[in-house]
Amino acid sequence: MVEKITSSQQAIEMEDHYGAHNYHPLPVVIAKGEGAYVWDVEGKKYFDFLSAYSAVNQGHCHPKIIKALCDQAQTITLTSRAFYNDCLGPYEKFVTAYFGYDKVLPMNTGAEGDETALKLARRWGVVKKGIPNDKAMIICCDGNFHGRTITVISMSSDPDSYANYGPLTPGFIRIPYNDLNALEKVLEEHGKNIAGFLVEPIQGEAGVYVPEEGYLKKSYELCKKHNVLFIADEVQTGIGRTGKMLACDHENVRPDILILGKALSGGVLPVSAVLADDDIMLCIKPGEHGSTFGGFPLACKVAIAALEVIKEEKMMENAERLGKIFREYMQNIKSNMIAKVRGKGLLNAVVIRPKNGKEAWDVCLKMRDMGLLAKPTHGDIIRFAPPLVITEKELLEACEIIKKAIISFE
Repeated sequence: MVEKITSSQQAIEMEDHYGAHNYHPLPVVIAKGEGAYVWDVEGKKYFDFLSAYSAVNQGHCHPKIIKALCDQAQTITLTSRAFYNDCLGPYEKFVTAYFGYDKVLPMNTGAEGDETALKLARRWGVVKKGIPNDKAMIICCDGNFHGRTITVISMSSDPDSYANYGPLTPGFIRIPYNDLNALEKVLEEHGKNIAGFLVEPIQGEAGVYVPEEGYLKKSYELCKKHNVLFIADEVQTGIGRTGKMLACDHENVRPDILILGKALSGGVLPVSAVLADDDIMLCIKPGEHGSTFGGFPLACKVAIAALEVIKEEKMMENAERLGKIFREYMQNIKSNMIAKVRGKGLLNAVVIRPKNGKEAWDVCLKMRDMGLLAKPTHGDIIRFAPPLVITEKELLEACEIIKKAIISFE
């Protein structure tokens, strides 16, 4: 018999005792969610300003997405790709038209999406560009976060991600983020053996680092000059989060390979996707890559509903408008604990300057006590990313909580 949770402390102790210690959660136990809000076991209500790392862009338990899930769950959930199913084809047609690509390769998690893109780029590099096998290189950036697999952490510059997991996967060249000169130099020196440049349009996990205007466009042009694939990891920045459907859309850049995840399902299921045109995608043949759950019927129906909701409810426009209001509000808070405010759309960060021994973690605990949930990243940065369904009235109420929490340490 499964033990029923009756208190937050009970849930925390149970996780600590029976679960791996691979996370350090904020001490709050969420039991329910709706729209921009969550409730803990005791029934206390909070603003959710993390949105499951931007997986819940459409808001918690969006009724249209949940209906799609429930309707399909009563018919068939999984067939595997050993057979065709009547949901995958319509989803593939829908999602390729939605983002403007010839083909989609469906997967489950963001990390799987990145792994798939790396394999696809290397295969293209060898088969189409003529790079000798075992020589195909991928350029990545300092501060990147693309997931937790062995190959993906081999790109990382964060010791917490890669330390003591060796031997790491070779084949990567890491350069500074937002540095066109560094990219150009590597391309000129090693371009003939470089298959792709993998980049986050905004580095989310690193602390919402927004590159200079023109960086993505000029990076794309440099890649074209050297016959290198421009690969955009939009797992966190995509699906309306930054005020456009994709963060790359701010500079009218169309990636050669596009990686999506998180909000592709509205946070209901693990669903990810890699999109590319035929010249790239058809380099992979039957039996050369796949996933038991990739493209399963339940995921297809949920993803269609999740993408429809983004446009129907004008969530991109809401993110663009409210993001400006949020950043202006934060910049006007009179506190020397605020070192910097940055972001785009509703993906924002406040850099916290320690004061009287109090740091970003303490600010997050205070906000929790006052009814708002957010989480530090890299010690001194608080990421603020509410669901895109949040209203202006709700946003301003949340901003007041953030302001009071920070000022309480003055």
